[in-house]
Formats: sequence, structure tokens, C-alpha cells
Amino acid sequence: MPKIPSKLPPMSAIRVFEAAARHQSFTRAAEELGMTQAAVSYQIKMLEDRVGAPLFIRMPRQVSLTAKGQQLAPAVTRAFEALRAAFDGIEEAVQSVISLTTLTTFASNWLIPRLGRFQQLFPNIAVQVSISQQVFELVQSEFDIGIRSGSGEWPGLEAHLLFPNKFTPVCSPELIKGHTLREPLDLLKFPIISPNDPWWRDWFAAAGIHDVDLSRRLDNSLGVQQFEGMAAMAGQGFALINPSFFPADLAAGRLVQPFDLLAATDSGYWLVYPKSRKRSAKIQAFRDWVLSEIAGDAEKASASAQRKTGASAPVA
Repeated sequence: MPKIPSKLPPMSAIRVFEAAARHQSFTRAAEELGMTQAAVSYQIKMLEDRVGAPLFIRMPRQVSLTAKGQQLAPAVTRAFEALRAAFDGIEEAVQSVISLTTLTTFASNWLIPRLGRFQQLFPNIAVQVSISQQVFELVQSEFDIGIRSGSGEWPGLEAHLLFPNKFTPVCSPELIKGHTLREPLDLLKFPIISPNDPWWRDWFAAAGIHDVDLSRRLDNSLGVQQFEGMAAMAGQGFALINPSFFPADLAAGRLVQPFDLLAATDSGYWLVYPKSRKRSAKIQAFRDWVLSEIAGDAEKASASAQRKTGASAPVA
């Protein structure tokens, strides 16, 4: 007949015994475990009652292991060392990889071109990027960080605004070559990419035009800004884009913005992560790096605007 395994004593009592045996002191064990000395004494007494023999010799200012205690202590210490090593290995693996779920355009047009700078600053943290339009429940998922578009209010998540959701029409310079665009309605002379996107109605409304009807246009929707911006660069029509995603293309003239007007929604792009993990070193590192990149973009945009208007920097 197989032997029935004996039931282990409470793990809390075993943990207290390991610390007390290692320190040969109830006081130091209490300090290590964040307990009172009375609580340590109680746990040891409970374990001794379970074992059926004293494990420590109590003296006025110190304790020492009995023969039974000396027999038990090495095995318990080895078991806890194995547990500590296992958890240390897991923690090291967890802290060496940061997983991110992000939107397509943010990943391709903003994040990926910059990731090399993060890797130079933090060569021991690998970045795993998952691109999806699906919103994952971060609190219950294995993702560390998410990039979301919205209002910034998500239960259980810390949220940091990266930039507002602003948009403006752009096109290839070849598309309007030989044409003069004097007013927003002139855009209707050209093909419109994703004409049924409500952003078009919002942009024309911001320009003071409230009766534009694009419903009869061919609805060649491409789904994400990255693809619509690429289609615009290829001369396929006007696309609505957030300039924050296409600064190099605008600066190089691959895209042109015929009107300065930027319309906006109530939403923005946010970096989010579970509040329960806000003290994670890798999350803090990635968050601070992203926010520093955003701040650098804002400084460059401000300097560029000053150059265009001929404004000079204020004198300190």
C-alpha cells in the first residue's frame, strides 16, 4: 500500500523557522520578516507543537538550535534557497523584456524608427511589439504597456497623454502640380481617400463649411493612417492624417499640407499601463523614454514654427 504523504506544517511557520535558524535570533528574524518578536515566538511554538519536540533553546539574549532543530534547518534552508533562486530567475526574465501592444500607425511611423535609441539607453531590456487595432485588457494580460487612442480614462490604468488627435488634409505635390488651392472647397476637385471617414466632415466644419457631402464618392477606405498617408504620397488623392505621424514626409516634401488648419477630436494618443505595475523598473524606463521623445518632438515643432513665422526666440 503506497505511503500517504504527511501534511506539511503551515508555510508561514516554516518561513519563520528558516529565518530564525539562519540568524540564530528571534529578534533579527522578526526584523527581516517585518513581524513582531512575539509573532515569531508564536510561529516557532506552533511549529514545535507540530513537530513534537523543541527546535530552539531559549536563553535570555539569544537562541540556539536543538539537535532536532539542527537536523531540520539545513533541509529547510536549501528549500528556501531553491525558491529564492527560482523567483529571482523569474524576476530577472520579467524585467529583461517589455511587451507592448500598439496601434499600426503609431508603431510604424513613430515607435519603430526610434526604438534603436531606447535600446542604446537600455541594452538589457528587449522590446516585444504587438500591432493590433484591438484594445486589450492590460490589467489581466501579459502586456506591460499599451498605446491607445481615446479620452485617457480607463479603469485600473495609468495614462500619459502623448499628443492630441489632430488631423489635416495632405497629398503628393504631384497631385496638385499646376493647380492653385485657394480655399478648402478646392479639395473637392481631387480624389479623396476614405471619403466616408467622419474626420472629413469634422475638418470641413472646422473650416466653416458644414454642408459638404462626400457620400457619393468611391469609398476607397484603407483603414489606418499609415496606409492612407502612403496612398497620398503615391498621388492617389487627399488623405487626412495626424502630422505627428508624418513629420519627415512633410519636411521632405513627399507630402504637402495645402492649408494650415488642424481639426481635432476630444481624443488623443496615450501611453497606458496597469496601476498595479507602476513601480516596475522597465515600465518606468520605457515610459520616461517615450515622454522624453514626445517632449523633443514638441521642441522641434516649436522651433520650426518660429522659423516659418520669422519669430525670434525670447531673450532671457
